[in-house]
Amino acid sequence: MIQLYHNDMSSCAQKVRIVLAEKGLEWEGHHLSLRDGESRTSEYKKLNPNGVVPTLITDNNEIIIESTVIMEYLDEKYPTPPLKSVDPYSRALTRLWMKQLDEGIHLSLASISNALAFRYQHIEGKSDEELQKYFEGIPDPSRRERIWDLTKNGVESKHFLPAIQRFEKLFLDMETNLQDNKWIAGNVYSLADIAYMPYLTRFDHLNLLGMLEKQPHLMNWYQRVTQLESYREGIGKWLNDKYLKLMSEKGTEAWPRVKRLLSSH
Repeated sequence: MIQLYHNDMSSCAQKVRIVLAEKGLEWEGHHLSLRDGESRTSEYKKLNPNGVVPTLITDNNEIIIESTVIMEYLDEKYPTPPLKSVDPYSRALTRLWMKQLDEGIHLSLASISNALAFRYQHIEGKSDEELQKYFEGIPDPSRRERIWDLTKNGVESKHFLPAIQRFEKLFLDMETNLQDNKWIAGNVYSLADIAYMPYLTRFDHLNLLGMLEKQPHLMNWYQRVTQLESYREGIGKWLNDKYLKLMSEKGTEAWPRVKRLLSSH
């Protein structure tokens, strides 16, 4: 049976769970607590050297990492129902939309989430020594520096403004595209739609959907995808009340400041 190492609220894990639901596949889950460092143990790093989720173990015991790659694998390995258009141009558009995620959008989401909410989880109940050990456990030095700066400075971090501006541009691009198309990569529901569901969901949980005030087509798309059974299976049933409360409270507190930042740049 397929095995998935994942986390309940991880946006990358959410995408993969949605694809598994769309394909009607059974899978065995191994839930990892990211806050407790369970993805950074030496044992787990034998599966995923990056110390992140998700990691997929195929029914042939092959290891696949990186959520976009896992999604592509599942669609090719289990072609029914297909999650790409038969039209080559639409398939190319799907890849272009998904490519953006790995070229800065996911990093921007992580920056926003840490600056507004998760910074409080990083420091909660930790001594200075424990906090230092926690951050030293992040393998990638650039990621370690970024999360440390976001934890220490929040919205004032040098990483925050570029991240929220990147989403401002993304939402405008998505709105323009959805004016003429039912789905993100055309008129066929695809991996591109699945890939972006967790990102809008995170903005929803952070009470930042005020950014979509002038994007009615994008807001309509988000309302439609949240009604899908695969969305409920991949995201809805895994929602963590502790995370939701933290994100809602801290996002609401920060929204006036975020709005001012966007209007002044």
